[in-house]
Amino acid sequence: MIPDTPACRGALEVAARYHTPSMLNHSIRAYLWAAVYAQGNGIAFDAELLYVSAMLHDIGLVAEFDSYAVPFEEAGGHVAWAFCAGAGWSPERRLRASEVIVRHMWDAVPLDEDPEGHLLEISTGMDISGRRADEIPAGVREEVLERHPRLEIAKEFSVCIADQGARKPSSVAARAVRGGIVDRIVHNPLDG
Repeated sequence: MIPDTPACRGALEVAARYHTPSMLNHSIRAYLWAAVYAQGNGIAFDAELLYVSAMLHDIGLVAEFDSYAVPFEEAGGHVAWAFCAGAGWSPERRLRASEVIVRHMWDAVPLDEDPEGHLLEISTGMDISGRRADEIPAGVREEVLERHPRLEIAKEFSVCIADQGARKPSSVAARAVRGGIVDRIVHNPLDG
């Protein structure tokens, strides 16, 4: 199910280098939840684009790429653009990777406008707060969680999102914190 291209291998290498094991597993699960959801709902998507975007979607949370000036998803979008340029992607495809990463923090991404953004927005919500996790078959959930355990994701992501919200009060992260995201993270059914 995971695409095997030089860009995908490179994105995994970057994610493994900069993310904690919990955040790396979250990135992998984000792709897997998205792919399974797409398959179950007949959604066509660009697997390489989605995988690269999933591996890099939270890269703006790590100290090396955290920006004081822009929200973490925008910083991550810039990192993805630069990564994809190095991978030889066209300017249009680089922009798509950046858009998918920025949009994963939207409340909803229209499927007909951006299937990969739609899928990453849904899958990251599944993994972080458990939203719509019941739409993934129980056997698949168990297998994915066994292969890519959650480890300390609830604790780590709660700290990251709270920090982003405090430092960037006009960001989507700040709005999510005000909306109770930390409580939803703590009560994620995937951790039950």
